[in-house]
Amino acid sequence: MPSRTVRTLFLSILLVTAIPAAAQVTHGKKPDLPAPFATKSSGNGPSEKTPPSGFLPTVPVGFHVNVFAKDLKRPRFLAIAPNGDVFVAETGGSQITILRDAQKTGGAQQREVFADKLNRPFGIAFHDDFVYVGNTNELVRYRYDRKTSKRLGDAEHILDLPSGGGHFTRTVAFSPDGKKLYVSIGSSSNIDIEKDNRRAAVLVADPDGKNSQLYATGLRNAVGLATEPNTGEVWVAVNERDELGNDLPPDYLTSITEGGFYGWPYSYIGSNVDPRVKPQRPDLVAKAVIPDVLLGAHVAPLQFAFYTAKQFPEAYRGGVFVAEHGSWNRTPRAGYQVAFVGFKAGKAAVDPVPFLTGFNPDPTGSDVIGRPVGVAVAADGALLVSDDAAGVLYRVTFKP
Repeated sequence: MPSRTVRTLFLSILLVTAIPAAAQVTHGKKPDLPAPFATKSSGNGPSEKTPPSGFLPTVPVGFHVNVFAKDLKRPRFLAIAPNGDVFVAETGGSQITILRDAQKTGGAQQREVFADKLNRPFGIAFHDDFVYVGNTNELVRYRYDRKTSKRLGDAEHILDLPSGGGHFTRTVAFSPDGKKLYVSIGSSSNIDIEKDNRRAAVLVADPDGKNSQLYATGLRNAVGLATEPNTGEVWVAVNERDELGNDLPPDYLTSITEGGFYGWPYSYIGSNVDPRVKPQRPDLVAKAVIPDVLLGAHVAPLQFAFYTAKQFPEAYRGGVFVAEHGSWNRTPRAGYQVAFVGFKAGKAAVDPVPFLTGFNPDPTGSDVIGRPVGVAVAADGALLVSDDAAGVLYRVTFKP
């Protein structure tokens, strides 16, 4: 039984924010889902507006938000260097930028470009004396000084990646022991069967890019990719398919296993067959894995981060914060928030709840004032969130 403080904390969230009906921990059981086309598919993309002066997102009682950095060019994936520097993929500027809070003020006073002239950079990872960057067509790495974050050489190409079509992001992560490199690659379309089996998949390779092979497949667009710090399990946040209706299928967060198949394009959330895909593959559908956590349909989860620090209350420790970029294929719109999933002993244990909200003030209208993309736990235990619509990084701290 959670403590009274924990129950009160989550109750305060529930009272002020609606939670999608399909947001749940599945515990491996097939959930009840509506039939395909139970509702009409809708094109309901947002109109991104500049936030009003002084705007800050909403957080639960005891938490506080401030602007960490602004005037960034489509800031997306975030990564914290071993020395505490904040690396951000400015995809709109084709560069990786370093943000530094040397004075401990809660805001970035220093900003410098680590690498530029990149090809839609997204994923960033640190390993030994290298910074790895996922361009849409290749994985590269740069030798750097771990104490100063200074780049010490030009890009070293280590792995070709398929490109073109939709879903350009390429995310990178290492196993806790540093011996395995994981790369996620999204599909090129909504439900078309891929000619290149590296798409809609997660690859695994040696740290130098050699011996690359498929790790898990059937993952339409696993933008979020990270390893659980204690178990070493690989987790992904997946954008599922579109145009089956407002509430179908749910996007999800899940652990993946080597050789695992997760449905796309033939089925979703286990063995729920997509009737549009021809020819079908009942052999694959029969072994499709049910994901661990459903987040709600079309919420578009992107980066997520395990909370390994101690600044936040105990209920948050070990859990996951996941950025939901927001829907275009749903009426009313959903997502546009950072959600939190409670974990216990490395496993998802508590259904998702909204954490950082306020970007979508009128879900039935057209205007939004922010779209979360990246989340990272800073060296001081604060949570950093990138908003690629406003060009801002927010910083969330806790003080009762």
